[in-house]
Amino acid sequence: MSPAPPAAPAATFVPDTASTRQYFGAWSVLSVLQYFAAEAAVVMAWAGPRPYDLRTGYISDLGALNCGIYDGRQVCSPLNWLMNASFVVQGLGMLLGAVLLTSGLLCVAARPGARVEPGRRRPWLAAAAVRVLTGAAGAGTVVVGLVPEDAGSPLHFIGAVTYFLAGAGALLVLGFLWLRKARMAWFLLACGAVSLAALATGGLTGMDVPEPGTLERLMGYPVTVGMATAGIVIARRVHRHRKHLRASSIAP
Repeated sequence: MSPAPPAAPAATFVPDTASTRQYFGAWSVLSVLQYFAAEAAVVMAWAGPRPYDLRTGYISDLGALNCGIYDGRQVCSPLNWLMNASFVVQGLGMLLGAVLLTSGLLCVAARPGARVEPGRRRPWLAAAAVRVLTGAAGAGTVVVGLVPEDAGSPLHFIGAVTYFLAGAGALLVLGFLWLRKARMAWFLLACGAVSLAALATGGLTGMDVPEPGTLERLMGYPVTVGMATAGIVIARRVHRHRKHLRASSIAP
């Protein structure tokens, strides 16, 4: 009886880091930065009896539909529609990025020509987790925009917590996945850790702190900045690869 032939080695996989899909996915995630411009405009249009204070004012107060007392706070945001639209756009950008950015691309941090090692499931599972968590965070902030805080529904709170928790989780997983592959990996880890720590503090204290606005922004801002940073890293690398391929195709 002849011995069984040796098993063929598993083929390595080289993700396509120059596709239009990846490029649009990176820019979709990067689009979350529009939130800061929208927030600044809405804050300047605040019409409450006192100027809006970023340290004590909740983010969701900027999207409140009605002027008056809400949860013991005097709120009046004439540009509430802009704030809520920004939440929705931010969420849709993250959802689109979660769909368009492939697990293979995330595994190699968009490095052209980098190979995904065969037989290793952890990077694939981590990349899939990043996409799921990013999509969940995006869906959460879409809900925040569609259901303002004074709409009388618990969905607003659920959406906000989902955004903070899933967004921080996505950054932590992506940061670990990108160690030794991108210099910004440690920054992503820091963003995720700050957001998660602030969320835990808010949960333990019931937001009964001297500056609840600051605490809430420590939950949300790092997620937005971290996601945008990941988008920048991917967009730059994909752009460089696409530019190199175009130059190679027209070279004599």
